[in-house]
Amino acid sequence: MSPVSTIAPPPAAPRPPAPGTEAGAAYEVPAYEVPAYEVPEEDLRALALRHGLTVSGSRPQLPRYARQLWERRHFITAFATARLTAQYSQARLGQLWQVVTPLLNAAVYYLIFGVLMDTRKQVPDFAAFLVTGVFIWTFTSSTITAGTRAVSGNLGLVRALHFPRASLPLALALQQLQQLAFSLAALLAILVGFGARPGPAWLLAVPALALQTLFNAGVSLVLARLAARTPDVAQVVPFVLRTWMYASGVMWSVQHVLAGRDLPGLVELALRYNPAALYIDLVRFALIDSFTAAQLPAHVWAAAAGWALAAFAGGFIYFWQAEETYGRG
Repeated sequence: MSPVSTIAPPPAAPRPPAPGTEAGAAYEVPAYEVPAYEVPEEDLRALALRHGLTVSGSRPQLPRYARQLWERRHFITAFATARLTAQYSQARLGQLWQVVTPLLNAAVYYLIFGVLMDTRKQVPDFAAFLVTGVFIWTFTSSTITAGTRAVSGNLGLVRALHFPRASLPLALALQQLQQLAFSLAALLAILVGFGARPGPAWLLAVPALALQTLFNAGVSLVLARLAARTPDVAQVVPFVLRTWMYASGVMWSVQHVLAGRDLPGLVELALRYNPAALYIDLVRFALIDSFTAAQLPAHVWAAAAGWALAAFAGGFIYFWQAEETYGRG
């Protein structure tokens, strides 16, 4: 038999003076009793579920979470565009810094690696090779850096509004993709200036950049969760990215360095199939005539697709698993 609770009736209100008596005079009130009534105790959890109620801030199921993100696609796009517009709003050159910054980096790297270290003699079309590498690497590094602060840098928004938190790192990844669109226009003009001939092969850059975008977004989701829990992660990421850049063949040819060297198998495999190097070399293969398929590792498209899908799927699930913790504590 289910447990019951007894609820006592409320106290009776004072009765008015009887006719013919003065206010405040004592008079007898007939005693009466109201029988107590019993209310069965129901399982509140079952009751809430029956009426469609959920815990505030709880994590939805993964398919529903993905649908919520799709429903907020306009917010993600608007947030990315607003951030891009405001990024250089105080600078005199404005949005031109999106192109000037990687160009200045390329000029510094050309002076150090191309002239002082004489790498330009080992790589055909070294200027085009270097500029392409810098622009494509900047896309990855900027996306990951922005994603690291996606949650921790927007705590006011996270605590004030209810929305899928993955919207933030995905919006920042979209912002960097929009910025890349400006940079690509300048990159193509520079390549033409160095003698590159536009052709159908240039279209291969589109799937390469699409895979790179998925990969960048996945890594950003992972770092957004880590940095939200441990803010010190944001201080370590720049050093990791700098080391990763030097291992990705931005300023030198991976194939040329590996040729004739007796390196451990795992080291050589890691250098050849480094995801950043794969995406950089795929874009070089699409845009630079002297960069041929012989300079690409075997099964390069399969490897690039594998990295992109694994990073995005793994990063999305990893971020979703901590959905209810963001902005708390």
